[in-house]
Amino acid sequence: MEAYDDAHSRHEDLGVLAELAAEEDDEAATEEAREGIAGLEASLERLEVRSLFRDEADARAAIVTINPGAGGVDSQDWTEMLLRMYLRWADARGFDVEVVNQQPGEEAGLKSASVIVRGEYAYGHLKVESGVHRLVRMSPFDAQHRRHTSFASVFVFPEADDDVEIEIDENDLRIDTFRASGAGGQHVNKTDSAIRITHEPTGIVVTCQTERSQHRNRDTAMKLLKSRLYERRREEERKEREKLEESKGENAWGNQIRSYVFQPYTLVKDHRLNLENGNLQAVMDGDLDMFIEAALIAGIGSSGGSIVKEGQ
Repeated sequence: MEAYDDAHSRHEDLGVLAELAAEEDDEAATEEAREGIAGLEASLERLEVRSLFRDEADARAAIVTINPGAGGVDSQDWTEMLLRMYLRWADARGFDVEVVNQQPGEEAGLKSASVIVRGEYAYGHLKVESGVHRLVRMSPFDAQHRRHTSFASVFVFPEADDDVEIEIDENDLRIDTFRASGAGGQHVNKTDSAIRITHEPTGIVVTCQTERSQHRNRDTAMKLLKSRLYERRREEERKEREKLEESKGENAWGNQIRSYVFQPYTLVKDHRLNLENGNLQAVMDGDLDMFIEAALIAGIGSSGGSIVKEGQ
């Protein structure tokens, strides 16, 4: 309401300024009014998007998991590129990011990555990014430099805080420890500090390997598991209410939500919205608001759920 009242007040002030500028033929005042109107329009657009965050989970932190699909090492490289894209988007918004899992591939890229993004309506924004993302480019890993198509899946779910009641039976868990890989110094490769927890009733698997302490990795992995079970419960409740949107369907390889074409031309196309952006580099540098806001306005993710199934 404060944002609405501020916009209403600015609208009235700009109306008075515009009338005075016209009466006195004041170019400076006219320019000031024009700039003020442009700023007001931008504020109203942000307010419109914010008004769409009606789900109970929209204000929560977002847990973003990225996994490679078909495409071999190119797909793993694509996974790392997508992670960089979301990190840059979050940084531009001033959001905090905690990397909880980052498993490097043997040759390049990542086998998987999970991050927690914390900021105003983080999940509300990022939930529309769930789905399969397709890359088309000349592969740097192909000796003949042929064009390759690669896929990676993005799964976004809300973080379950202490106020969310999720019962987890320790007897349902299989907990494995292993040596973390990647950056972190010699200690990373000498101790079994990484944790993998499998929730056997559901088959959900979570991993954390970013901390040196096995105890801290276990705490973070349990938080991820609780969040996954929270999202699973929300999904079951939505199905019971029969409010799942038919347009979302099941995302599988070849049923991508967005394509990123590097060659023979540069283009990013969101297939759900039939929306295109020719500035590929800007998108890869985190300029995603065009797609995110359009998806929110179109009602994608409006029931609060992800649009890709767990494990894809």
